Amino acid sequence: MPDALAAPAALCPQCGTHVAPALLACPVCQRLVHGDELKRLAAEAGRASHDGDASAALAAWRQALELLPPDTTQYQLVSARVAALSRTLDSQPAAKPGSRWGKGAAGLGAFGALLAKFKFAIVFLLTKAKLLLLGLTKAGTLFSMLLSAGVYWTMWGWKFALGVVLSIYVHEMGHVQALQRYGIKATAPMFIPGIGAVIRLKQYPATAREDARVGLAGPLWGLGASLAAYAVYRATHIGIWGAIAHFGAWVNLFNLVPVWQLDGGRGFRSLTRWQRWIAVGVVAAMWLVTGEGLLLLLAVAAAASAGFSAAPEEPDQAALLEYSFLVAALSLLTRIVVPGASGP
Repeated sequence: MPDALAAPAALCPQCGTHVAPALLACPVCQRLVHGDELKRLAAEAGRASHDGDASAALAAWRQALELLPPDTTQYQLVSARVAALSRTLDSQPAAKPGSRWGKGAAGLGAFGALLAKFKFAIVFLLTKAKLLLLGLTKAGTLFSMLLSAGVYWTMWGWKFALGVVLSIYVHEMGHVQALQRYGIKATAPMFIPGIGAVIRLKQYPATAREDARVGLAGPLWGLGASLAAYAVYRATHIGIWGAIAHFGAWVNLFNLVPVWQLDGGRGFRSLTRWQRWIAVGVVAAMWLVTGEGLLLLLAVAAAASAGFSAAPEEPDQAALLEYSFLVAALSLLTRIVVPGASGP
């Protein structure tokens, strides 16, 4: 809850009842404690929707949910608005509205949306790094990055350590971009040496489908970082770039293991049971193609999820396509052979 709203008035202005600070409505007359703020947020969401900014509208309605008692009709109505706006964002490609890419992707359905997201990640990574640079202005992110880089430097040397940390950073900023797109508040990435980095959510995705979009955004951007490093390796033949591309691909592939809070687990939770078995087949096929041992872990975890974990009834074609694409692309990148990774 916002700090400004942490200490509401002690007396209900409508009936004079004392209202405890933690309550969102008067226990006697049911007057909403934050009625004025809710009106402001509704107006803000309305303006954002009128301007075509679904992300800003979502952010306002999510903030409104925090100020509404969960057992009220208003809460259910706002929850429905959040779900509807979230689905609207799914149908909109990440490319700019009206662009040739955006129009073409919109006509391709779920696969077009996947291509649009992937194209957006690559273009953003290589040419539109405003968000990436903005993340480096956060003191906690920058200092924890430097700490992690120092630890990895002692093990692998500064070149590889810097590449690893930057690869992880790009992965995490993929999550940040998706969180912003869906109007979900979260902290900046914090690096933990030996583990990677974490982002603490201040709000949570409303549905498993939404959580899957946020979860898989990290590996998608991580794939973009690996492809960028591989492109530099192919152009320069400097081994360290190939090693960074290989390591980044392996780490992002590991994140696709569908367990616990790993990105793959978040992606799998929106898949129906039969979709999960399709994903198992994709993982198995890529193991036959590449021989990457990590894929055996993915296959076992995916099969366990398909066979024993609860699954939704409604299929999520976009999540299945995105997960399968990531498994295939990252598996192929792990086969990069770098003759002497030290480079000049």
